[in-house]
Amino acid sequence: MKLQRFYVAGIAMTAAFALTACGSDNAEPSSAGGASAANASCAAGDLTAQGSSAQKNAMDEWIKTYASQCADAKIGYEGTGSGAGIQAFIAGTADFAGSDSALKEEEQPQADAKCPGGAALNLPMVTGPIAVVYNVDGVDALNLSASTIAKIFAGTIKTWNDPAIAAENAGVTLPATAIATVHRSDESGTTDNFTKYLSKSAEADWSFSNAKAWKAPGGTGAKGSDGIAQAVKSTPASISYVELSFAENSDLKKAKVKNGAGEFTELTGESAGKTIAGAKIEGTGDDLKLAIDYNTTEAGAYPIVLVTYEIACSKGSPKAAAIKGFLTYTASTGGQSALAELGYAPLPESVRSKVEASVAKIS
Repeated sequence: MKLQRFYVAGIAMTAAFALTACGSDNAEPSSAGGASAANASCAAGDLTAQGSSAQKNAMDEWIKTYASQCADAKIGYEGTGSGAGIQAFIAGTADFAGSDSALKEEEQPQADAKCPGGAALNLPMVTGPIAVVYNVDGVDALNLSASTIAKIFAGTIKTWNDPAIAAENAGVTLPATAIATVHRSDESGTTDNFTKYLSKSAEADWSFSNAKAWKAPGGTGAKGSDGIAQAVKSTPASISYVELSFAENSDLKKAKVKNGAGEFTELTGESAGKTIAGAKIEGTGDDLKLAIDYNTTEAGAYPIVLVTYEIACSKGSPKAAAIKGFLTYTASTGGQSALAELGYAPLPESVRSKVEASVAKIS
């Protein structure tokens, strides 16, 4: 497994971290690997959650670490996709949900109904940069603009040696091979964010708006982030979009993407963090729905990013204490630091501190 270390301004990276001892909010902190940690108190209880496959690797790591310190906490998370996660929360079969998109206007009242006396919150928790991944023999570096990416996935550009691709890759020998595009077959917040990027950054070339379900014609569908990574790895001349952690784990080639400043930018934790740091909060009160500027002109910013939200009740959940305990850990500096080894970018401190404050009010 190939893993890469990422750094984001404002987050102190640590190689090891710990949780406070289980069973009491007033317990003294214990340590793991000698490092102090996450400022999270253990809370007993069983939690069932599902949703975003983009955050599955992060959730697996968080659950493993939290459960190892908190023996009375049992948490299960299934990467069923963002749409399925939200529907499970609304149906009452998930205690909290992971979604790569905030609740839609029509979903919010349905989710609020599961929170007596409170509301369903959109809590940004995982920065999952979206890599444009490809499998083309002999092409080890690739530059792509939003316009070119849009034309490829819309089917307007059909071969790898198309003049539009060649113009952005001077000196690169591109084959005349037909391009094999791959997209998510299931409803996905990753698709929603990727198509939102295209609709806002390449409006003239992308006429399919944005949605969790793929709308453009042609291409091959694959289920889940793992499915996308496997499809690209096994399909010559293919291209797709997938979260960085899955691209790294499958050792896929990643294109540099042109940002609003005109730079072809490599995807790193730092470059993705610059875009998230510039996001505006659209939510009110403790709801932290973000508006991302996909046309950011920040120097060195990588523009195709998503934030995975945890959808949880501010009040009224019968498992509020357990949810609060776990999310307190994931939002802490220790919990966020753990993401650096997994191909995610920790939340910028300007966002992380707000999430931590919202989680602290869950009751």
